[in-house]
Order: sequence, then structure tokens, then C-alpha cells
Amino acid sequence: MLPAKAPVKTCLISLLDELIEHDGFGSLKVDIRLLRRGQKEIIIDCGKQYRFVVDFQPAGNEPEQNASQAMT
Repeated sequence: MLPAKAPVKTCLISLLDELIEHDGFGSLKVDIRLLRRGQKEIIIDCGKQYRFVVDFQPAGNEPEQNASQAMT
């Protein structure tokens, strides 16, 4: 199974390739903001906007299994 971030990375790479091949000017903007329940909203703006919501694990919040293993 692909990670939840795979569609975001695929979209970014595809848009970057289009911009590089374009014979004019272009811009690519990425906004990331935190949502509730361990999710992030990622908006990619390149003339059109692409919106993704992905799950994430904050660096300080390890799952209970990993935390209990780290203590022993």
C-alpha cells in the first residue's frame, strides 16, 4: 500500500515537470496547515489549486507501543 503522502508527491513532481517544460514564466506555491485529528491540509497552487488532506503523526507523539518499548 502506498503512503497517504504519495498523491501529493506525485502531483508536485508532475506540476514541476510541466513548469520546467513550459516556455514561459510559472510559479508553484505550497501551503500546509494543521487540521484536527492528526491531519494536515496541503494546497498546491499552480494556476489551478490541488487540495489534499493527509494523516500525520506529530514528532513528539509516538504510539503507545513504541513509547512503552522505549522505556524498557
